[in-house]
Amino acid sequence: MKLLVRNLARTTAESEVKALFEAYGAVQSCALVLDAKSGGSKGFAFVEMPKPGEAKAATKNLNGKEINGNTIRVKRAEANAETKQER
Repeated sequence: MKLLVRNLARTTAESEVKALFEAYGAVQSCALVLDAKSGGSKGFAFVEMPKPGEAKAATKNLNGKEINGNTIRVKRAEANAETKQER
């Protein structure tokens, strides 16, 4: 299950995000989205967890949690426009 993590502090590292989710299960991938010009964080990331139950537990426990001074939001990532058109 792919999750969207929003409202991350610009100083939060990808390894920190991954560690947060690993507390709830296996993390298949973690990608912090970076600004092409500055190379800095855009404040959100995508985390993929192979087991839906673990992903749901992570979402329930991490959504609304304060990390590095910011209250993060975690939800299931929606399919992008291309994927929606293929359906």
